[in-house]
Amino acid sequence: MNPGGFPGQARRAWAIAKKDIRIYYFKGPVLIFGIFMPVFLFLAFLTGGRQLPLGFLVSGLVGMTLFFTATAVSPAIFPWEGSAKTLERLASCPVTIEAIVLGDMVASLLFGIGITLVTVGIGIALGLPLLHGVILAAAILLAAGCFSAIGMLLSVPPTNIPSNIMMLSSLIKFPLVFISGIFIPLEQSPPWALVLGACSPLTYFTDLVRYSFTDAHYFPVILDIGALAVFSLVFTAGAMYLHRRTMPRRM
Repeated sequence: MNPGGFPGQARRAWAIAKKDIRIYYFKGPVLIFGIFMPVFLFLAFLTGGRQLPLGFLVSGLVGMTLFFTATAVSPAIFPWEGSAKTLERLASCPVTIEAIVLGDMVASLLFGIGITLVTVGIGIALGLPLLHGVILAAAILLAAGCFSAIGMLLSVPPTNIPSNIMMLSSLIKFPLVFISGIFIPLEQSPPWALVLGACSPLTYFTDLVRYSFTDAHYFPVILDIGALAVFSLVFTAGAMYLHRRTMPRRM
């Protein structure tokens, strides 16, 4: 039996999340890949000469912001702590690997939600009406959990060199952005692109954001929410299982 049972492990996970918030939110790679990268991509797309509706542009910005911010913190925590030899001390405490993973995910999730709410506010300030606030709130919460779990999956390789993980993270995240209907509307995508897009959780989140602002959507809303929930559960369970297997190789 784990000390304190589930409530005790939940408290330890929250303590780990608070530690991550204090230490990692303002590290250079997190700020670059989590905040500046989606802004630069959006500005490059905005100045590309295409005349697109404001709702499409803001929805894409919200989607990219949450995706990049929620996957910016979690991938690098394990390598950073492994290189600093603090992971061994943490693993020797009465805390399960699942609680460690959950704590890292919560820190990443909160970072993503906080920055994304700013972009939502920008959209509203630009005159874009928020038609379905409850749907948007549920979508942000589900997607933040899903994307933070993706970040934990990216940190599974047992390396203590953060740059290796960040490079792997970029190789996976950028293709997901381009197949997820952020830059090209799904209804204008060829069939092969729709098949690829259906494999990306970012596709369903972006579809929900557009529905929340413009009432337009490609997939049924219930399908978008269900897909995000399934992705979140699968990725979280996978991250916990794989980190349990690779943790001894980090020591």
